[in-house]
Amino acid sequence: MTTMTEASVREFKMPDVGEGLTEAEILKWYVQPGDTVTDGQVVCEVETAKAAVELPIPYDGVVRELHFPEGTTVDVGTSIIAVDVSGGAAPAAEQPAAEEPAAPPRAAQPAEEPKAEGSGRQPVLVGYGVATSSTRRRPRKAQQAPARPAATAPQSELNGHAPAPVPAPATAPAGGDRPLAKPPVRKLAKDLGVDLTTVTPTGPDGIITREDVHAAVAAATAEAPAPAAPAPAAAAPAPASYDTARETRVPVKGVRKATAAAMVGSAFTAPHVTEFVTVDVTRTMKLVEELKQDKEFAGLRVNPLLLIAKALLVAIKRNPEINASWDEAAHEIVVKHYVNLGIAAATPRGLIVPNIKDAHAKTLPQLAESLGELVGTAREGRTSPSAMQGGTVTITNVGVFGVDTGTPILNPGESAILAVGAIKPQPWVHKGKVKPRQVTTLALSFDHRLVDGELGSKVLADVAAVLEQPKRLITWA
Repeated sequence: MTTMTEASVREFKMPDVGEGLTEAEILKWYVQPGDTVTDGQVVCEVETAKAAVELPIPYDGVVRELHFPEGTTVDVGTSIIAVDVSGGAAPAAEQPAAEEPAAPPRAAQPAEEPKAEGSGRQPVLVGYGVATSSTRRRPRKAQQAPARPAATAPQSELNGHAPAPVPAPATAPAGGDRPLAKPPVRKLAKDLGVDLTTVTPTGPDGIITREDVHAAVAAATAEAPAPAAPAPAAAAPAPASYDTARETRVPVKGVRKATAAAMVGSAFTAPHVTEFVTVDVTRTMKLVEELKQDKEFAGLRVNPLLLIAKALLVAIKRNPEINASWDEAAHEIVVKHYVNLGIAAATPRGLIVPNIKDAHAKTLPQLAESLGELVGTAREGRTSPSAMQGGTVTITNVGVFGVDTGTPILNPGESAILAVGAIKPQPWVHKGKVKPRQVTTLALSFDHRLVDGELGSKVLADVAAVLEQPKRLITWA
């Protein structure tokens, strides 16, 4: 039996699959100890506070150990799987020392076969790596620099270990120049408490990479004395009122936990105002049926939500101040000259709000295609974190549940959200006579710090006017 050396074992750490996230739950392992894996192969699925994503392994080898079982929440930067790479390892002189960390995973590559039925591609993992740039920087001269005080990594980032000094590198930028590093690497160093001037760069032209930052933290961790293991805490007894036979307790985590925190923060930060309007959408419903027969929409999903989304985009074009955000730190209103249109989607893991990037620039067929992709990906649970970032305004369609309307809560950082109620036949005065018409109720909630009653009313009235007379899509667009 061959004994594997520690140098041949690579530790794959939980990556940062979304900017600012600190942990993820392992939902499912696709490999077991003894399995052979190849570079780019998906080994597990994890759920963050934003979405569920699949993680590819960045090297070839044989799985030696899975460090955590399914259902475990793991901090970013913690090793989750060990792989023996001795079969295709680099020469001994190039092997990293045992105490050095494994290189963080490269940018996710598309899987050969989609894991979910109907999913055509692997989700992009935000913050999963920095793409190599073709731009060449002018080399800077480096010289011996005086020793700098050792930086310390925050205790919380070292998984409970006491702070330890990060050793100073052999060289540093000359003349006090700012170390060369890309913005994501600077953010990573800031989050981990690493002084970039103490990090030895290994990238081209002296650029500091993510691997360099992780190596600095790992070196400090290796030198820190291991703390005494705390005594196991006694499990808290269940409340006396908890009837295990007739009650079920569900842990709040992942998407549901993040949604709850965001909604509480939004409700108690932005002063919400909601306005309502009931509108005859009979002509819009007829247009939907006509578009379904149009060859330009062949194979596309055409429904009332498509025209409602387009009506909102037209209203925003006529009233651009509604598409803004409130910057508390700078005491400024930030008006967006683009619309990333969020669509609230109910999934088994909770409510998520992916958005269509630059929806304002899309034609109606393009908007229909984007809506179809967004809804399909959300239902499959494959929405990437990047798809839920940067939204500017949102639509929530509560009408699909038979609800007349509601008072929606703003997504943090947005100024408005439109709720669409059920569309159903109602008696309506049309051309002086009471007739059955297709009617719905719209509700627009907005941040009253930057949207006053006049602006909010104009936007809601414009949406209603387009839905009542869809030909305005031509005259107003």
